[in-house]
Amino acid sequence: MLDTSAANMKLPRKSLKTRILKYKWFYLMFVPVAIFVIVFYYTPMAGIRYSFTKYNLIRDPVFVGLKNFTRLFSMPNFWSAFFNTLELSIVKLLLNTFMAVGISLLLHEMVSLKMKKLTQTIIYLPHFLSWVVAASVFQMLLSPTTAGLLNQLLIRFGIIDKGIYFLGKSDWWTPAYYMINIWKDTGWGTVIFMAALSAIDPGVYEAAAIDGAGRWKKMLHITMPALSTTILTVLILNLAKVMNLFESAFVLQNDAVMDRAQVLQTYIYYQTFNSGGIPDYGYTTAVGLFKSVVGMFLVLTCNYASRRIRGRGIV
Repeated sequence: MLDTSAANMKLPRKSLKTRILKYKWFYLMFVPVAIFVIVFYYTPMAGIRYSFTKYNLIRDPVFVGLKNFTRLFSMPNFWSAFFNTLELSIVKLLLNTFMAVGISLLLHEMVSLKMKKLTQTIIYLPHFLSWVVAASVFQMLLSPTTAGLLNQLLIRFGIIDKGIYFLGKSDWWTPAYYMINIWKDTGWGTVIFMAALSAIDPGVYEAAAIDGAGRWKKMLHITMPALSTTILTVLILNLAKVMNLFESAFVLQNDAVMDRAQVLQTYIYYQTFNSGGIPDYGYTTAVGLFKSVVGMFLVLTCNYASRRIRGRGIV
């Protein structure tokens, strides 16, 4: 009988000083990152205290307790912006992820390496455009005037009689917004998923081919399970940013579609800089705090669901 007592013995844990000295170069490389995170992520959190005050930069902050939160919960415009933020962000996230996965699978099946790289580069190029440039381009393409390429094509083919102002009508603005986001952001997603696909052992596909599996079965039983972890990780990480929707909505919105295009970040912007009076930074800070709490709740909920389904999360 084997003596397992030696195997079960725990080695003495090294002191903190010993471990720091051993990995000192790793800690040294981590110092700039730690400083950046503390200065730009944790230090600004001290401003949370203003959400419980009335503050306009002219006078000293006056503590008002929960009055700012009571005010924002009673504002119809706030709730409209809140639900617009959730809808636009979550649908955009799902659509962009679905398109990125689909295009990545198509690229993965391409035999020609040169054509694969060329296609991926073309798809990725819009990611480098600023939202201001992208909005200007699509406002021209979707214009109801003769300069609008899409409207002119639809009229020429007899689909419509007169031009449609896609970015000026609430019913059309939301689909147009999703399409523009897919065009701009899908390329970035393909980089992540193509990296995950490249890590799959080619021998697994060869073994499946020997067993008689076709492309569909390979994708269903090999590729998709290998991508599932990456897809879930991307969704959870991006859920942390769903409440931070600003630039894309801000540059594409106008007065005619504010019922659909107003989101929390633009609501804070207009309350601060375009309210028509002295801004109340305490109120807008309260809106920002509420937004952050909701974002944290979404991430923790999704991470909890991941633990229940997969046995592990990422937080």
